[in-house]
Amino acid sequence: MIRAAFTATILAFTATASMAQMSPVGVWNSVDEKTAEIKSEIVISETGGTLNGKITKLLRKDAKQDAVCDECGDDRKNKPLLGLEIIRGAKKVDGKEVWEDGKILDPENGKNYTLRLTPIEGGKKLEVRGSVFGIGRTQTWVRVQ
Repeated sequence: MIRAAFTATILAFTATASMAQMSPVGVWNSVDEKTAEIKSEIVISETGGTLNGKITKLLRKDAKQDAVCDECGDDRKNKPLLGLEIIRGAKKVDGKEVWEDGKILDPENGKNYTLRLTPIEGGKKLEVRGSVFGIGRTQTWVRVQ
């Protein structure tokens, strides 16, 4: 009886942990789709059902740690890349493991794109799609363990 209760508790904990991994909330490494080089570390958090994400580390070997977003045209203009909010306002789609309706900023060109976040491979990776009028690109980010 005790063994069955213990097993049930472990299974419930494992199921809860795996479900939590299917959320974009967490720490991610962005990867350059052309060079496969890790570019930065992004922390995605949730407040009131809305996801936001900030750059917490610049990881390219030639990254200037004091770089600013000089291409940005909004409130992020000339703000340091470290701590810069690049994901704003994504919300979970009812009944799906997808988050949309937000924006993602590409600090390299200062442009904002419509955002779609989709956890894949059990939440170990995150498809990050930025687009304008349906045309865009998808990066695959890797969860930091």
